[in-house]
Amino acid sequence: MAVVIIDENESFEVALKRFKRMCEREGILSEVKKRQHYEKPSETKKKKQLEAAKKMKRKQAQERRKYRL
Repeated sequence: MAVVIIDENESFEVALKRFKRMCEREGILSEVKKRQHYEKPSETKKKKQLEAAKKMKRKQAQERRKYRL
């Protein structure tokens, strides 16, 4: 849980910016987006497989570029 204690001389904008950074570091927004809609386990598995395939494809492309030079 993100909690920001505001100092006496601190402006609201600075405190808000700190709060947003804290939420981003803790992954609160990504968790909310992930839980916004129910995703079946089969859909989750399919997404992971697609991501792994993309990652492998990028890695292979980098290797080809590396050896081409």
